Amino acid sequence: MDSEIGKGRPCIEVIEACGEWFVRVVEEDQELTQSFELESVALAFAEGQRIRLHLDKFARL
Repeated sequence: MDSEIGKGRPCIEVIEACGEWFVRVVEEDQELTQSFELESVALAFAEGQRIRLHLDKFARL
């Protein structure tokens, strides 16, 4: 799935790398990346951000 960065739309992306889970939240001109040890915690964080930003879904890359 293509990243939404630079397209003017908020998005949330979840990715696993080197045994860690990362959630990237993009809104307007800000980008925040948060790391988590547990997948379940990362997904819960991503879901909370999805609700906050009124998005239909988040991307798992």
